[in-house]
Amino acid sequence: MAREIIGIVGAGIMGRGIAQLFTQVGHVVRLHDSRDGAAGAGRTYVLAMLDKLEAKGAMSADDRRAAEGRLSTVPSLSDLSGCTLIIEAIVEELEAKRSLFAALEGIVGDDCLLASNTSSLTVSDIAAGCRRPERVAGLHFFNPVPLMKLAEVIPGLLTDAAVTDRLLALVSGTGHRAVLAADQPGFLVNHAGRALYTEGLRLLEEGAATVPEIDRTLRETLGFRMGPFELLDLTGLDVSGKVMQSIYEQFQHEPRYRPSSLIPPRLAAGLYGRKTGRGFYPYADGVKQEPAEPPPPPARAGTAWVAEGDGADALRALLSAGGAELRDDPSTADILFVLPWGEDVTAAAVRARLDARRLVGVDPLGGLTGRLVLMASPATDPVLVDRAHGWLAATGRAVTRMQDSPGFIGQRVLAMIVNTGCEIAQRGIATPADIDAAVRLGLGYPRGPLEWGDLVGPARVLSILERLLAITGDPRYRPSPYLRRRALLGLSLREG
Repeated sequence: MAREIIGIVGAGIMGRGIAQLFTQVGHVVRLHDSRDGAAGAGRTYVLAMLDKLEAKGAMSADDRRAAEGRLSTVPSLSDLSGCTLIIEAIVEELEAKRSLFAALEGIVGDDCLLASNTSSLTVSDIAAGCRRPERVAGLHFFNPVPLMKLAEVIPGLLTDAAVTDRLLALVSGTGHRAVLAADQPGFLVNHAGRALYTEGLRLLEEGAATVPEIDRTLRETLGFRMGPFELLDLTGLDVSGKVMQSIYEQFQHEPRYRPSSLIPPRLAAGLYGRKTGRGFYPYADGVKQEPAEPPPPPARAGTAWVAEGDGADALRALLSAGGAELRDDPSTADILFVLPWGEDVTAAAVRARLDARRLVGVDPLGGLTGRLVLMASPATDPVLVDRAHGWLAATGRAVTRMQDSPGFIGQRVLAMIVNTGCEIAQRGIATPADIDAAVRLGLGYPRGPLEWGDLVGPARVLSILERLLAITGDPRYRPSPYLRRRALLGLSLREG
C-alpha cells in the first residue's frame, strides 16, 4: 500500500474519525480546523481511541506510538501544501466547500487529490468551483468511521478515472469496503435508505398501525435492529427530515421518495427525537419509553376455515393449537382466514367472494415463524377479530393487530426496499454487489435489497407492488423496470 500524506480539513466527529482510520493503517495525517482548539481536540480524541485499541490488544504498543507519530495538527491551510490527498469534512454547505477547494488549489500541487466527505451535495456541483475539477471526487464515510466498514467513492462527471481508482484502492487498503456510486442524490446508501422511512411514515399516515406496532413488527418479522421511527428518533428528525425533503426535490419530486406530511408539524414542535427528549417516543435519560403491549384476549371456543395459499398449513396448525376447531367448508365456520400478498382484506373478500364480516387476514411473509400480523377489514366483526387474536396468542406467539392495508406492514416495507434497490441498479448508480454490500454495512439491514428480493422471489415482489399500485393508485408503488424484466424472465436481481 502506497503511503499517502493526507490532509483533513474539519476536526469534528467525521474528520477525527477519518484521521484515526488512516493514521492507524500507516498513512501520514495532518489535521486542520479553522476553529480555535478544534484540531488539537480532534487529535487528543484520536489518541484516546488508539489507547483503547492498545488496551484491548487490538494494537501493539509500538504500532500505537507509530500511529501517534504520523498524526499532527497544522494551524493553517498553507501547511497542507505537501499533501497528496486532502479530505474535507466541514459544514454541509455548498459555498463553504467550494471556497475551501478554491483556496486549496492555490496551495497544493497539481497531483494532489481533493475529496469531499459530503453526504447530500453532488460532487459535480462542488467541483464546478475548481480550476481542475478532474481531480475532485466524493469520499463519503459513515459514523463512527473506524467501525463502519464502508466508504462510498463518488466520481463527479469530470473526475478522472485514475482518481477514482486511487481512492477505491485507498479505502480497500484500510480494510473498509469501497463501493463506487454515481453522482446522484443521496449517492448509494442515503438513497437506498429512503424506503424504510417513507413507507413506515406512509403506514402511520393511513392509520394502518401505531408507531410501536410498526417498529415491533419490522424488528420481529424482518429482523431490523430498529424500526423506522426508532431510527428517526436516533438520527434526529431535524436531520432526517431535511434529507428526505432534499432527496425528493433533487429527484424532481419522484413519488417513490415523497416525504410525509407528518414531518413538518413535528419539526415545528421541536420533537426531534432523543436529542430533545421526545420524538416519536418519549425518552427518560436518553432511554426510549415504549408503551407495553396490551394483553391479548382469551382464547374462546369457535370454528375456523383457512383459504389455500402460502402458509395455510402452518396457520391451520397454529389455530388448532390455540383452540380453534377447523372446518373444510367456509359456510360452516365462525371465522374465515386468508393469507394475501399485496392485498388488503377488503380486496381479498371481493376477489374470493367471501363474507367480509367474518374475514381476517394473516401475513404469510416469513412463513409465520416470527411475530404474527393480523388484519381486519372495516366490515369484520370486532368480536371475531378478538377471537382470532386469542387463538394465535394462545400458542405463545406475539401478535400485531392492524387496520386494513394492502400488503400488511412487512410486505409493503420489504417491497419498497427491494424496488428502491432495483431502481438504483436500473439507473446505473451502483452495481448489484455494491448495492447489497452498502445497505448491509452502511444501513445495518439484515440483507441487501437485491438479495432480499431474490429470497422472497422477484415475481412475488413484483406482484405485491402491482397490487399496491392498483389498490392505492399511488405512483410511488410503480415497479422498477429492472425488477419487472427480471421477474418476468425468471432472473436473479443480483445478475446486473
